[in-house]
Amino acid sequence: MTPVASQYFSGTYAEARSKFLDAAVARGAIIESFVLESHLGALGETLATDLAYVGAPGAGKLLIVSSGTHGPEGFCGSGCQVATLHDAELLARLAGTDVGLLLVHAVNPHGFSHLHRTNEDNIDLNRNHVRFDAPLPVNDGYAEIEAFLLPATWPPTAADEAAKAAYIDRHGMHAFRLAQSSGQYSSPDGAFYGGQAPSWSNRTLRSIVRKYGAAATHLGWIDIHTGLGPCGHGEKLYGGRNVPAEIAQARAWWGPDVFTPFVVGESVAVGATGMVVSVAYDECPQASPALIGLEFGTLPLDEVDPRLLADTWLRCHPEAPMAQQRAIRRNLRDAFYCDNDAWKGMVLGQARVALLQAIVGLAASHAGQA
Repeated sequence: MTPVASQYFSGTYAEARSKFLDAAVARGAIIESFVLESHLGALGETLATDLAYVGAPGAGKLLIVSSGTHGPEGFCGSGCQVATLHDAELLARLAGTDVGLLLVHAVNPHGFSHLHRTNEDNIDLNRNHVRFDAPLPVNDGYAEIEAFLLPATWPPTAADEAAKAAYIDRHGMHAFRLAQSSGQYSSPDGAFYGGQAPSWSNRTLRSIVRKYGAAATHLGWIDIHTGLGPCGHGEKLYGGRNVPAEIAQARAWWGPDVFTPFVVGESVAVGATGMVVSVAYDECPQASPALIGLEFGTLPLDEVDPRLLADTWLRCHPEAPMAQQRAIRRNLRDAFYCDNDAWKGMVLGQARVALLQAIVGLAASHAGQA
């Protein structure tokens, strides 16, 4: 017998998409699909970002739950979304309220299917949502570290590791993590690349949020991620602006353990430019926002980081032996998805609580309230 938690999760993007759409149809949700016409999936399947909307059309309050911003993180997020569509008790909370629930499945369908954290152009979608009509953010530190982060051969040599240690000794671990992962816009083949223009996923997501959030006076957003923090723990990472009233709103809904990137050491993540949830500010400027990333831990950071960088290295080295390619793909998947019942159960329990908190918070919100 399949354990209850496991039935909602999938082993491939194609399976995840099928489960999501089937659940959305059964729930009677409004469904839309946006196909990435320029690429196919790893199994030759169609790639798409799909949505399911549950609730009164044009609701004045909107909760968005998104998955797959970082490719294989979609295994976790999709499972949470499918479970939500099967959760009659949770969805009954929407009845009689002015709250709509928008599930956006596979923000990055190419990365989800092909097991890349980045998209079809090596763009990190959580660094791509910046103003491209203004000077792009500058990350001078990245240029200093790329040579030993992504060396000519993999894995890095002892000399590469020594260079990394020397940089950390000079600048500190926090500065190193900012240089590596806050986002860079100068090296298209490098790590945490933000792009030079809005990606297909960026444009698609904006059109979705603009349409479904047009009438919203209040907007909550939970973007589901994996790979940082203790295994199975869901850390709530504030994703909005450094505005006290907006931080207070997020903490009023989700608790005082909503951590921000504005205080060094408070969060497992460092500050990043161009996050997906920032779309809310551009496309729904009339709505009072509460925005978080829900980050579920998998492996220790010193195991996740090399696997993530190996993925970036491999995209620059298609000549790598097939056995090494398969190992890198498998290791990356395992870094962002723990395929065991205990982890899945922890994920679903915490995700359900976060959704309930947001629904209750939205339902209690009043016009003019921050």
